[in-house]
Amino acid sequence: MKAIAVVLKEPEQVAVTQLALSARSDGDVVVDIEWSGISTGTERLLWSGRMPPFPGMGYPLVPGYESVGRVVDAGDRSALSVGERVFIPGAHCFEGARSVFGATAARLLVAEQRLVRVDEKLGDQAVLLALAATAHHAVAAPGAALPERIVGHGVLGRLLARLTVALGGEPPVVWERNPQRMSGATGYQVLDPAEDTARDCRCIYDVSGDATLLNALIARLARGGEIVLAGFYSEALEFSFPPAFMREARIRVAAEWKPEDLVAVRGLVESGGLSLDGLITHSSDSKRAASAYRAAFEDASCLKMILDWRTC
Repeated sequence: MKAIAVVLKEPEQVAVTQLALSARSDGDVVVDIEWSGISTGTERLLWSGRMPPFPGMGYPLVPGYESVGRVVDAGDRSALSVGERVFIPGAHCFEGARSVFGATAARLLVAEQRLVRVDEKLGDQAVLLALAATAHHAVAAPGAALPERIVGHGVLGRLLARLTVALGGEPPVVWERNPQRMSGATGYQVLDPAEDTARDCRCIYDVSGDATLLNALIARLARGGEIVLAGFYSEALEFSFPPAFMREARIRVAAEWKPEDLVAVRGLVESGGLSLDGLITHSSDSKRAASAYRAAFEDASCLKMILDWRTC
């Protein structure tokens, strides 16, 4: 089999091209993709060439871990049925390109255990489940406190704020400096950090990806307070020790989500406890992926860009 896929040939060079799929293994399911999300965190770093080296990294590559599609062939022993809609958090099925997440394509071969059924009613919003699971993983760690302040009102910051309220926490304050991203709060407040006088925060979640903020955030902590690094940082993080020492500051890193996080947020979304409304702001035909990627990373009004594969 072959499939049309988005390929990052090298930094800032996006192509939509045909690739051969790897030989199908027992347990692989064939999925035709309807929509793929573009990540403004990890995929921005892949696109710009600033992603720190890690095993398997290199160009050309197929990006993407936020795809939704329908099963077209599940095999005789599968628990899935043809026509079911599933979420795909990544794939490793291409010849001639590295699968660095590897889910941004018109057709995928995916091991069945990686697929998650999703409600038909979610439609294209199902691409947001990975980011919702990322937010859940940050707040669901053993002993984790829910955020009082959140840095960044992008999609992940909004999901963190909504999830905090959905889990019964006090509505957090989200810090955002970009006027284009100040609106859209549902059940919580968004402020420019300069307008917030708080200096005794017990828990601040940073999803900005800005490696220069630690000193400013430590200055806002109460004694024994915690900063949770829930974004992805390509640069070294540094901070001045004396202010952190005086506050006995704690710093925690929230890594990538786990399958149980995805199941948890799917349940919250399907029950109505967590809304995904208003987070997808831009959509592009997959054939125009090159311009869509640039807009996703350079247009401040773009919270979430998705690629539509249905006419591919």
